[in-house]
Amino acid sequence: MKEKTIDYLLRSTWMGVTKMYNEEAGKKGSTMATGFALISIDPDEGTPSTSLGPKMGIEATSLSRTLKTMEEKGLIVRKSNPLDGRGVLIYLTPFGIEMREFSKRVVFGFDEAINKAVDSEDLKAFKKVTNTILELINSKKIYIQD
Repeated sequence: MKEKTIDYLLRSTWMGVTKMYNEEAGKKGSTMATGFALISIDPDEGTPSTSLGPKMGIEATSLSRTLKTMEEKGLIVRKSNPLDGRGVLIYLTPFGIEMREFSKRVVFGFDEAINKAVDSEDLKAFKKVTNTILELINSKKIYIQD
């Protein structure tokens, strides 16, 4: 049997996690993207719309679609930023706060299950390896430019 590449292992694992999160979110008529957005929005102060994309690691067009859907479902409201009239702050509605708590329970439940099933030293090594991969990518050390 051929050895699987690191890329394959990362991609297939993330696809499995995504499927699992979407199945859980679907039980409440939601999606993983909506859940991550809910968790990323400050429940007390609101969050500038421009900082959500980078915080969540998604493109502006995907974020716009997600926020539009969230607004239609009554999870969020958009208000002008009182400190910068050009900006928009995203606030959670009471329903948004309720769904945020559900999303947090799902994420923490996943973490708890992994922490129970995987030895702490193995988890420490996993985190070290994934951080190294991210550092190599972010510092552009994978494919050296001529």
